Amino acid sequence: MLVAAATILVGFIILIWSADLFVDGAASIAENMGMSPIIIGMTIVSLGTSAPEVLVSINASLSGSGSLAIGNAIGSNIANIGMVLGATLLVAPLMVHSGCMKKEIPLLLLATAGVGALILDGYLSALDGWLMIGALGIILWRMVRSQISDTELTAEVVEEPLPHLKPLRAWLSFIIGLILLIASARMLVFGAVMAAKELGVSELVIGLTIVAIGTSLPELAATIASALRGHTEIALGNVIGSNLFNLLAVMSIPGVITVQLLDPHVITRDYPAMTFLTVFLAASIYISGWRSKSHTDHAYLGRIVGVLLVSFYALYYYWLHTTL
Repeated sequence: MLVAAATILVGFIILIWSADLFVDGAASIAENMGMSPIIIGMTIVSLGTSAPEVLVSINASLSGSGSLAIGNAIGSNIANIGMVLGATLLVAPLMVHSGCMKKEIPLLLLATAGVGALILDGYLSALDGWLMIGALGIILWRMVRSQISDTELTAEVVEEPLPHLKPLRAWLSFIIGLILLIASARMLVFGAVMAAKELGVSELVIGLTIVAIGTSLPELAATIASALRGHTEIALGNVIGSNLFNLLAVMSIPGVITVQLLDPHVITRDYPAMTFLTVFLAASIYISGWRSKSHTDHAYLGRIVGVLLVSFYALYYYWLHTTL
């Protein structure tokens, strides 16, 4: 067990560090090629925090551990809302712009319902996977097209400092980061599978817990940092964007590689828990916006919501423990 724990820990450290290296290199290459800061921020940088989940999902699927990859995707979404957003709200309450309530939140609810319908038969097939990837492509295209003209959001995203590396250093960062991402993802999957066997639990549970929390650390750091700097729209956007990406990209990868027979607990416990947290977050935002409608076009998420999210997250882990 000591070897498995050490492998997981080292894998996490290298995975998170190499993800930053990879994103810095990719963003600098895009900037050196003349790409605008808003496009870089909305694509490479925003999706870069999901790089650990993607690499872990690919490696787990290729290693025949598709259930670990599925658990990672669902568990990361639960962690993003319950742990990441809940902890952020305890540190700094967030103001939610009306644009987020009209565009991003409905997209996340629609994606959650759509993926739920696809996996209701207990299988994740190649067709399901490609439908999810296609939906993500359409969403990204529409978001970039519609928000490129949103001057308020553009100004806020541009305020976020982007890395600026010279061409040679940018390419070195990109290549080294990618190599380390792949190697550390393999190390993490190896350690997680070993831990599952030694603890006598399923790979799904390891993916929902240890791997999900570890791969959500970049979102936790980015979200709290954005909130403390006053970039509340970016803080919430990190969570919503990451959850969309986990649902439509990370979770689709196992199905694209090979048909996955889902653990029954995915349908009866884990996906419903993720859906509940997603709906609760959306309801909290809309109720807050409705109450303050006469004063502002923003919604307010305070510490009470943060306490509830963290509490729901803890209750989910208790539920997970009781159903092992």
